[in-house]
Amino acid sequence: MAMPYDDMSGSRYLSSSISSLSASRQQSSQIAKAYRQAAQLFLTRRLPEALSTIEPIITPPQHEESNGNGYSGDLVGYAPVANASRGTRVKVWSFYLTFLNSVVELGAEEGKHAFGSTRWKQLVSKCRDGSVWDDVVRDGYAGVEGDVDADVVVNLATLLLTHSPSQRLNQQKLETYLSATATPTFDISSHMSSPSYLQRRPSQRSNHNGTDTPRDLNTRIKLLELYTLHVLPRNEEWDYAREFISMSEILDDERKEAFLLALHSLKDEKEDAEAREEKLRQQQQEQMEERRKETEAHRLEQSRAEDERRKREEENRRQPRGSDERFRQPQPTPPSQSSRTSRQPVKKPITPPPGFYNRASTLFGSIQAMVSNTAHQMSANPMAFFRTILFLLAFALAFGRRDLRERILRVIRNGWDKMRRTVGMGVKVSYI
Repeated sequence: MAMPYDDMSGSRYLSSSISSLSASRQQSSQIAKAYRQAAQLFLTRRLPEALSTIEPIITPPQHEESNGNGYSGDLVGYAPVANASRGTRVKVWSFYLTFLNSVVELGAEEGKHAFGSTRWKQLVSKCRDGSVWDDVVRDGYAGVEGDVDADVVVNLATLLLTHSPSQRLNQQKLETYLSATATPTFDISSHMSSPSYLQRRPSQRSNHNGTDTPRDLNTRIKLLELYTLHVLPRNEEWDYAREFISMSEILDDERKEAFLLALHSLKDEKEDAEAREEKLRQQQQEQMEERRKETEAHRLEQSRAEDERRKREEENRRQPRGSDERFRQPQPTPPSQSSRTSRQPVKKPITPPPGFYNRASTLFGSIQAMVSNTAHQMSANPMAFFRTILFLLAFALAFGRRDLRERILRVIRNGWDKMRRTVGMGVKVSYI
């Protein structure tokens, strides 16, 4: 009875293994198909459809789905991609990280239009706060940091280096991964002779440093390049980066020298850039200070001009009106054309020597002018006129000559006529 029982047990075990292998192949086929469809949608810029296609294979299924889908031997609670081969895992996660990079580069307006405001902000925050690294480790590698494929780590570090404002988390994650895979193993032949390595699940794999093959070694060197030449300099860890390169067991002497030279060049470029920025900032400050001084000087000049204008206006208001006329009177008037013409030298007429009659004519001309001026003032002071008449009568009596008397009488008559006309006009004006 033992043989039939052993045969039955072996048959059941073989049947279970075949069933599990068939289900695993079916799941791998579905993952590959979803990856191809998502990649095609991504290339045609149909980003929302690409996300909805790739999400089911990178998101852990619900508990009830895992019980009824026949995958009892799979990792329950992890994404379907966790059970895929290494190449498939790298392709799927690399595609997803490339997709997230494109979503961030869309910008706020286009991203919100494509995914909606809330969904777009969630996708962007995964890249900026580094939470996408935790999602990949948790859902795709059973929560084991050291089990993450090196190519996926390179893409994760590059994504955070591009979009994360702080590189402290990126440095911490890289240090954790490098520490978990610190023990080197260069037994390439034994690695390649193990046919079950690619089918191992993340929880079943032992820690390794990712240098089992030349391709793994190149990926490891790329990780060290990201860590020492990009992440650490962003965190101002220049001395630590130099020390890490010098103490690395992965890099040979030639690569160490190349890394140290590149690190020195990066530091020089950063210092030169900072010096240029400082010089530019000083020039801008000097220009701003110069413009401020010019503006202040212009403002003070305008203020002084305004004060002077107000002072002149105030002085003009306080000055009496008659002072302007008195000020203009002493000022010489510009000579007119006639006066300039009159300045030309002319011949003086020959005058006869002064005699009695000439002196008398001059005297009577002055008397006539005095009488005429007196006639205009009769309305104001009549007594002055009578005194003038009496003076003329006394003067006429003093001269007994007939011709003088006639001339004096003629002057008196003319003065009297002018006085009468003036008085008449004054009466008329008073009446009006």
